[in-house]
Amino acid sequence: MRVLGIETSCDDTGVAVYDTAGGLLAHAVYTQDQVHAEYGGVVPELASRDHIRKLLPLVGSVLLQARTRKEQLDGVAYTAGPGLAGALLVGACAARAMAFAWRVPAAAIHHLEAHLAAPLLEEDPPAYPYLALIASGGHTQLVAVAAFGDYELLGESLDDAAGEAFDKTAKLLGLPYPGGPALAALAEKGRADAFSLPRPMLDRPGLDFSFSGLKTHARNTLHAQKDENPSVRADLACAFQEAVVDTLTRKCRRALRQTGLHRLVVTGGVGANRRLREVLAAMVKKENAAVYYPRGEFCTDNGAMVAYAGCQRLLAGAKDGLAVAVRPRWPLENLEKPTD
Repeated sequence: MRVLGIETSCDDTGVAVYDTAGGLLAHAVYTQDQVHAEYGGVVPELASRDHIRKLLPLVGSVLLQARTRKEQLDGVAYTAGPGLAGALLVGACAARAMAFAWRVPAAAIHHLEAHLAAPLLEEDPPAYPYLALIASGGHTQLVAVAAFGDYELLGESLDDAAGEAFDKTAKLLGLPYPGGPALAALAEKGRADAFSLPRPMLDRPGLDFSFSGLKTHARNTLHAQKDENPSVRADLACAFQEAVVDTLTRKCRRALRQTGLHRLVVTGGVGANRRLREVLAAMVKKENAAVYYPRGEFCTDNGAMVAYAGCQRLLAGAKDGLAVAVRPRWPLENLEKPTD
């Protein structure tokens, strides 16, 4: 089966072609960083307009790279949620129109299910079952994955996601958008022990997260500094990153022990953080477990993960009607299991 995948949930336009026999044939991502940089964050209306401009040319380019004619496609998969309503509608309308014109089925894909599938694109994919940490700008969740489509939500952020906290703290430190990578780079120049920041919700049972208070603590710490020492911002960035990494790692360890699982999958943009990978590697070694990541370009939003998830859903008999519908809020636990 050969499927065209389309991702437009936020500010990245992703397109890919995946074939169950030949693997990933081609993919491309257009990022809108420059569009939103002057505003310090994603502007939904601008994101939607840019998807409209870039999506169809990107589809044509990827099909050409994949040496795939429309007659060779067996389906079109698109992200239907969660995400920004306007951005989702661009991808959904285009995908449904192409599927109708080409007389192939369309599959509405859950954005987080696609992220959970991203490591399965690698040469050494994790075997089921496994524990997954989704850590991105919009979500921080721990999920027990029994099989494709069979998920149990174990814990999630009660307020800001980890990636969102990174971006907001980076803006506080005067760093450019996107803030997460900029903060991580600045943190390499700082000292983790220069400031003492809290590890939210580690003093209570359970696997939920909370990063809003940590962000506020970082802001108050910065405002309390009376000198203009240039190392202060680097030190605070380092301390903040260590607090987030420590919190994520200790929650993952707790979840591994609670579930008895020995495979940990980390996906989402924060999963590309170098310090997080270092600390997780040391933790899973002590726990006699293994950790898996998608390649760096598939940690963030992309069409390849949507195309792969679309293949699995279509093989299981999924088929959308003609109506175009998106779900900006779509809890993972409400996702239907594949029927076959």
